[in-house]
Amino acid sequence: MQNDRRHSSNKDKTTWGRGGGFKKKSCPFEDGAMKIDYKDPRTLQKFVSERGKIMPRRISMVSAPNQRALALAVKRARYLALLPYVAD
Repeated sequence: MQNDRRHSSNKDKTTWGRGGGFKKKSCPFEDGAMKIDYKDPRTLQKFVSERGKIMPRRISMVSAPNQRALALAVKRARYLALLPYVAD
């Protein structure tokens, strides 16, 4: 069976841009717009599912070092009761 590139998986995390070319998705914490802080539950809530689970990297598009820091911040916020462990 021939390897067809049109049906390959999206491993490089790219999307179609407005001009028709590929655009690389970037980490939301890389440009400095958001900061990882366990005392900011509003920012952390964007990376936690409605069931209370931390979203994986492939969905949230967070880089590996920032994903580790994000997971640690979510766990600290849960410990201080700023975020719930599970949904109601």
